[in-house]
Amino acid sequence: MKVLWVCNIMLPAIAKQLGVSYSNREGWLSGLLDRTVQEQGWNRIELGIAFPTGEEIGNMQRTMQLGENTSCRCYGFLEDLSTPEIYDEGLEKRFEEILADFEPDILHVFGTEFPHTLACVKVFGHPERTLIGIQGLCGPYAEEYMADLPAKVQRQVTLRDRIRKDSLKQQQKKFRKRAEHEKAALLLTGHIAGRTDFDREETAKINPSAQYHFLNETLRGIFYHDRWKRTACEPHSIFLSQGYYPLKGFHYLLRALPKVLEQFPDTHVYVAGNNIINVDTFQDRLKLSAYGKYLRKLIRENRLGEHVTMLGILNAEQMKEEYLRCHLYVLPSALENSPNSLGEAMLLGVPCVAADVGGVHNLLTDGGDGMLYPAGDVEALADRIIEVFTKEAIVERFSDNARKHARVNHDADQNYYRLIHIYREMMP
Repeated sequence: MKVLWVCNIMLPAIAKQLGVSYSNREGWLSGLLDRTVQEQGWNRIELGIAFPTGEEIGNMQRTMQLGENTSCRCYGFLEDLSTPEIYDEGLEKRFEEILADFEPDILHVFGTEFPHTLACVKVFGHPERTLIGIQGLCGPYAEEYMADLPAKVQRQVTLRDRIRKDSLKQQQKKFRKRAEHEKAALLLTGHIAGRTDFDREETAKINPSAQYHFLNETLRGIFYHDRWKRTACEPHSIFLSQGYYPLKGFHYLLRALPKVLEQFPDTHVYVAGNNIINVDTFQDRLKLSAYGKYLRKLIRENRLGEHVTMLGILNAEQMKEEYLRCHLYVLPSALENSPNSLGEAMLLGVPCVAADVGGVHNLLTDGGDGMLYPAGDVEALADRIIEVFTKEAIVERFSDNARKHARVNHDADQNYYRLIHIYREMMP
């Protein structure tokens, strides 16, 4: 059986061999690849991997060694990931070349967020042997993108926004354009892989005839080792895995923080990912987005400057350190499907408070593994944080239960065998 994976990123294992920089985004894919490489002979599967590249690599194709006894056919395709709302018909020509060279029995595309998904399923032309794995969903995300921002903020346009043509309204419009490509791709597939009530219901609205396959994700191996300890964490510290665009809800947490500080004045928030509030230099000020300005306004008005630290982009090891160091992981998003950051935190046993949105309830059981609260309810968010900080007994229970639940959801062996079963079901 020949299976072609089409990914949103160049996987680190490939990038390291090519000697180029790589992204830690979508680390679960590396987890799946690691588990697959361990299986001698790919379980009678010959694997090909296609991924977007930059000009320095271009439309490469070569056989690469990914394990001691395992090789894989790898293909690059040029795609401008900075403009995912623009469909490049040139991608279809490249996928004609890739598919002609590899001749896959099954096409497995990871994610619907970029134009290459539509391009490759169009060219392949075999819905019965096409599987699209759902990560996020651009359509629902577009509708929730503003995440209750004040209308004035939604309309605001900074110099950076004007130059880049990337105001909040334009960002939302881009998501809606991406949703059109997403819908077109889903209508061309016969099989969909997901893991939540949310993604099953949303994809069924688009293509009710596609067969839905339940498939959990295997996360990066580093998060399966070590565990959070209350005695080793920084008391009253909160960790966010990212907060650089409205959908992730950083502003909700900033609005909830004053109430938390009344009882726990030493509370401190650490945020990973792009730092969009930095104004250290004149150039930084010129790069400030409307959302960044709003976050700075909340910090200034609520006197939170000494209670917020932006950590920048972190690798897997650094992320793990932050999870283990924090007292609490918070997911305040306006919408999520199955956030890997929540899965990573739970694997380590970090106490979690999350907005009850999308598919989050399929990962975290309210009152058992952690706490859920109504999306956008700032008062409820503050109350949940205070409860975790106050009640030591529930913290240990949450930690133990979260680890157990996450190890079932993200069991590498079970997820791998489930994937192989899906592939075999798809074969005639």
